[in-house]
Amino acid sequence: MKEIFNRRSIREFKNMTVGKEKIDKLLRAAMQAPSAVNQQPWEFIVVESKTALQKLSKAMPDAKPVAHSGVTLILAANSNTFRYEPDWALDMSAAAQNILLEAVHLELGAVWMSITSVDSAINYVREMYELPLNIIPFALIAIGYPNKYKNHFIDRYNIDKIHYEKW
Repeated sequence: MKEIFNRRSIREFKNMTVGKEKIDKLLRAAMQAPSAVNQQPWEFIVVESKTALQKLSKAMPDAKPVAHSGVTLILAANSNTFRYEPDWALDMSAAAQNILLEAVHLELGAVWMSITSVDSAINYVREMYELPLNIIPFALIAIGYPNKYKNHFIDRYNIDKIHYEKW
């Protein structure tokens, strides 16, 4: 529960690489996510090269944290695996959340940047990585060692948003 309560969007990172062992743990966490009818639509591109990170950070204005991350994961859905198409984005979101929580566990910072609603960003990533049409870019998750801000608890519990048995 500590990871759930302490997770924050970290957008500034130290100039440090993220080791292969930690990247592997992040990807393993992602693939443990639940998915509709177990379709597991996820595919991942691991971006570590400073040149590639700089280029990827230009996918959209909100992607600036990518440039200084230790690693950025591109999450994409493989439409060839869809067995229940309406829920592929939910499956991908669950995988993204698992990555974010594992990042906290590994004492890393991370920020999730959705690109599914930004056609220009989808096209940018699709072209940059020469993705086939069945691979749908979903999100970027910039990950690294927090520079200024850290993962810490902020109480977001709001009793006014809870409704028992009726509205």
